[in-house]
Amino acid sequence: MSTKPSKTLETFPNPEPGRDYTIRMRIPEFSCICPKTGQPDFATLHIDYVADRTCVELKSLKLYMWSYRDEGAFHEAVTNRILNDLVKATKPRYMRLTAEWYVRGGIYTTVVADHRKKGWKPPAAVTLP
Repeated sequence: MSTKPSKTLETFPNPEPGRDYTIRMRIPEFSCICPKTGQPDFATLHIDYVADRTCVELKSLKLYMWSYRDEGAFHEAVTNRILNDLVKATKPRYMRLTAEWYVRGGIYTTVVADHRKKGWKPPAAVTLP
């Protein structure tokens, strides 16, 4: 196999660092292991962020997500750990990670975690006619 799971997140320079713009990613095949039962847990992850100086490189993000496949983790813990790792790597102005976990025992869980750079204020919303 030419690639393997990795906890390394690579970045590249933001091509428009003077502008606030939103980068949205959807990861529909995230999986990890339930630490209680050992059964797989599946989620769709939504990452929304306003980059500052760097953006996350997508292949490294894919390999990073793959690295959780055989790890035991509670939904809340893994969602916050992923956000922390992404923030550490990219140092964004703003980042939100929404993890929509598939049904387990009749319960759907959604975990939303945010990061806001100190002093950063979002631009005013624009309402178009």
